[in-house]
Amino acid sequence: MSEADVEMSFVVDPVRVEFSDPGLEREFQQHHLRTTRASLRVTLVFCSLFYLPFSLTDLAALGYGTSFLVLLLGRITVALTACGGLYLIRRKTESVLAHRAVASAAEVVGMAIFMLVVWFRPGELPWHAMSLCIMLIVIYVFIPNRLITAIGIALGATAAFIALAVIRGESRFSDEVTMAMLLLLTNSFGIIAARRYHRLWRDEYRALSTLKALSIRDHLTACFNRRHLHTTLLPQVLERARAERRWLTLMVCDIDHFKRVNDNHGHQGGDAVLMHVAMLLQDRIHEPRDSVVRYGGEEFLLVMPQMDFESAASLSEDMRAAVAGSEVPGPDGKSMRATVSIGVLSVDFSASDTEVTESALIAAADMLLYEAKRAGRNSIRTRLWADMVSTHAVLSMRTA
Repeated sequence: MSEADVEMSFVVDPVRVEFSDPGLEREFQQHHLRTTRASLRVTLVFCSLFYLPFSLTDLAALGYGTSFLVLLLGRITVALTACGGLYLIRRKTESVLAHRAVASAAEVVGMAIFMLVVWFRPGELPWHAMSLCIMLIVIYVFIPNRLITAIGIALGATAAFIALAVIRGESRFSDEVTMAMLLLLTNSFGIIAARRYHRLWRDEYRALSTLKALSIRDHLTACFNRRHLHTTLLPQVLERARAERRWLTLMVCDIDHFKRVNDNHGHQGGDAVLMHVAMLLQDRIHEPRDSVVRYGGEEFLLVMPQMDFESAASLSEDMRAAVAGSEVPGPDGKSMRATVSIGVLSVDFSASDTEVTESALIAAADMLLYEAKRAGRNSIRTRLWADMVSTHAVLSMRTA
């Protein structure tokens, strides 16, 4: 992937402040889910502790009666919503949608009950306005939710409060205007702060993703590196192929007479050939399912889950022909040509009942590559794993 492609994939929508690529946004949300869950737990507990004890202020303002009991029931509803949210995120620990639903429910129910308090206690509008300002900041900054959802809930609550102040309030018109302006100012600062936080979190994720990509990619060809193959890629692919009982194909592709290329055109010429071959191989696979790994100096290993023997044989011939039939611009302005030899090994896990190891697969594919080399290079050797396990050579590799 080029730097331009990386830049495009991490574009942030300026309105929603989310990655424009929905898949990347889902990965980001999944990456932050543990932090989101921890923040949400704290917020839900805080909501319960905030709403229930303040029923004492209802009792002091209204006395014991129907209005007090209605507000008490509302405050208990907020606490029950928070408890239900805690239960849900504990059960749905990997669900981004569940965490968002809990955050939105807590915000909506909390604001609705607060408006009920304003309705029953209209004589304390300045205090209510101060409390609402605090709650708006909590919605924007402390409750992990989509920015566009938080803005909608916060502005809706602000509009409802202003309407209640006009309908039920006993304040002067100038006081009502002042409260409205302060609430709008709080919303403005809240939106600015929330946008900054959302942007910073995505910039951090972009930096982490870039560093991760650099650690698993070869800097010259942009193929995966050998360390990633052995630590992550091949173990995961092999385990999945076994579990799902599907095909798995490995190809070992080696550039013929590569030392001669370096001797005749220098290392810059060799680098140009490596990048050209890597590009041709990557153009012919189906990413991200299939992968190209720079396995050695001039050797590439292709890992292709779900590719059967016939498809692999056809694809390898297409790759061989593409390399042989193309020219590589050299650093001295002269065109260069290269050929490759390929060993192709396919395993049908729906039929194979033998133990297949990573090292045995690579060794068997490598053996096919050397058969192609001995046949005169610019050639391909393909074989099924089931045919190779009958030979003593591969059996010894498996037990090594």
